[in-house]
Amino acid sequence: YPSGNLAIIVARDKNHLICIVQEDKLSNAGIQAVFKSNGRNTCYYPNRAVWISMNIQGGQYLDQAGNRVRRWTWPNSITSSGAQVPLSPIFISLNLYVGVRILGQDKITVSFLAMGQQAKFNVGTKVQVSDIGCLPPPARLSEDELLLLAFRVKILRLFDKLRGCLNFPSNEQWDKIKPPAYLITQTLKILQFCTTSDISDELRSSIRAIVNA
Repeated sequence: YPSGNLAIIVARDKNHLICIVQEDKLSNAGIQAVFKSNGRNTCYYPNRAVWISMNIQGGQYLDQAGNRVRRWTWPNSITSSGAQVPLSPIFISLNLYVGVRILGQDKITVSFLAMGQQAKFNVGTKVQVSDIGCLPPPARLSEDELLLLAFRVKILRLFDKLRGCLNFPSNEQWDKIKPPAYLITQTLKILQFCTTSDISDELRSSIRAIVNA
């Protein structure tokens, strides 16, 4: 950084290269991003909350409260179920000098710009067939876990409606406002779990009724 503090470190971690972005601090500098050549990458908000998380299958973009804003799968990844979600280009600024651009799995760039000079690091990677064969099997959710997820979404929707009623008490159309994107995403994910999980038709219908209420 212009202050003289170390901004970006590139090192070897066993069989992988690792790129670390640090805060502009002289001591006890926090980590703002970690990129590994095995495809596991994470960017953090200034409050240390996860901002972007990626692996060899895809990634997700979170807000500072931990709610998922969007997710995607890489075009050449193999997923267990469900349709692939394409990536929309992502541009974020970790601080005044360091930015991250994500255009594809092998097109992830860390840019450092200060005092009229720029340095770029390509930290993207490609999924290898051998890596895909080592992926762990998808976790199975129990009936109780599915019910808990469904009730959680229902409660969050009720809180969202209550918040809308308190913020806009004179608006008679508040109950027709769509829920936030992350709640819609969670609802769709639960419905997908119901389709792929080995549960009874009765339970499947109950969960659908809960999240669609």
